[in-house]
Order: sequence, then structure tokens, then C-alpha cells
Amino acid sequence: MGEQTYRLTLCYDGTRYRGWQRLPNANTIQGRLESVLSEIFAQPVEVHGSGRTDAGVHAAGQVVSFHAPPMDRSKLLSQLRHKLPEDIGVLSLDYAPERFHARLSAVEKTYCYRIWNSSEPDVFRRHYRVQYPQKLDFEAMERGMSLCLGQHDFLAFCSNKHFKKTSVRCLTRFSLEREGNELTFTLTADGFLYHMVRILVGTILEIGLGQREPESIPALFASRNREEAGQTAPAKGLCLMEVCYEHSNIR
Repeated sequence: MGEQTYRLTLCYDGTRYRGWQRLPNANTIQGRLESVLSEIFAQPVEVHGSGRTDAGVHAAGQVVSFHAPPMDRSKLLSQLRHKLPEDIGVLSLDYAPERFHARLSAVEKTYCYRIWNSSEPDVFRRHYRVQYPQKLDFEAMERGMSLCLGQHDFLAFCSNKHFKKTSVRCLTRFSLEREGNELTFTLTADGFLYHMVRILVGTILEIGLGQREPESIPALFASRNREEAGQTAPAKGLCLMEVCYEHSNIR
């Protein structure tokens, strides 16, 4: 009997993990998930995530694909939820077409970045928001974000100095919502480069502080120089929210 392709949707608190990608002698999301699946199926199971979240980054909708022997979905889902640690949750489990791949089949991803814009401590949500007490110019930030939208070469917003593939991406959403002291940036694109979201947010925050002009954004695209863009915002404020596919890829 051939193997079945499975699709998982995960949520996780990345606080105590070294990120998604399996690493030797390190606590990672991929490593823990593969260990549990290999135990359940009594054979090695390799999983593929829609993206490699960094150490300390969270996910509310990480999509994972893997191949394994056929098993009843409800039984497998129950075992996964029982065996995985409480900071990794399985939201859904489905069968998928044979060629479905969580990363290669993805057409759009959405991230949120959360900030606590106050000098008062945010003790109970400190692992999921970055405290930023400075006063910010929100109008200038909005102008800067609008100039980031569309298709551009985002190499200046990538930390990988040896990136060899195309760095052109299409950013379709870059918005900021304010609720009291909480700021939530939402970014949607057809793909993201290494640290792209965090560098974009860091750059916009510098605009909010008056350290650079909103109109400087086009020059950053033209420069293709990481040193020209803003600082990389801390990991803990970032969360992968949703991954979209052209078709459901579920049956």
C-alpha cells in the first residue's frame, strides 16, 4: 500500500524553540513534530513547513505537509494532540493530493507583528509583543508603508547576504491597527525573504521616530543594500498568521 500525503495546520508558541528548522541537538518545532510522527508511524517521517520561522517567532497558521502510511485522520489527530507539547497545537489534519507541498504550493502568506507602545509593563503578553515606549508619528508611518506596497526588489530588506534567487516579491498588504497601546502590523505577500517582515517593521518604526523620511523608501529598493534599511525588529513580536493556496489541496 502506498503512502498518503497529509496536510497539517499548526499553531505554536515559539518562545522556547530555536525556530522551525530541524537542527542537531536543538529544540525546534520541526524536530519535535517529526519525533512524534515517527513514533506514531513507527518509521522515520520528514515534514515540510510553509516557512522556516526563526527562533522566538510564533505561528497561528503554519501549514505542514508530509508523507506517511494511511491512517484514520481522527485517530492520528488525537494522537498528535496527546503527544505534542502544550505549546505546539494541531488545528486541523487533512488528506492532500500526492503532489501537495506546504512551501512550494503556497501562493500567499500573512504575518502580524505586535508592539506594546507604552512605558507600562505588559507582563502577561511579553512573549508575544515588543515593548516600544517611544512616541511615534503614525501619519508618517502610514505614508512609508504605502510606498512599500506592490512588486519590488526587497533585497535591502533581507538579512541573507548570499541570497542567489530572485528577491522580487509582491507585497499586497502592509497595514497598522491601533487598539489602545497595542499596535498590530499586518503584511501579506506572495512570499517573504529572510527577516523581511522584521526589517520592514524596523524601518517603518524608524520613520515613526523621525529618524528617516517616508519618501526614503523607494531609494532603499533601488539600493538593494541591507545596510541602508532599518534595524531588524525583535523576533517575539512576529507571528505567521495564514498561508494560502491556489486550490484547497484537500480532499
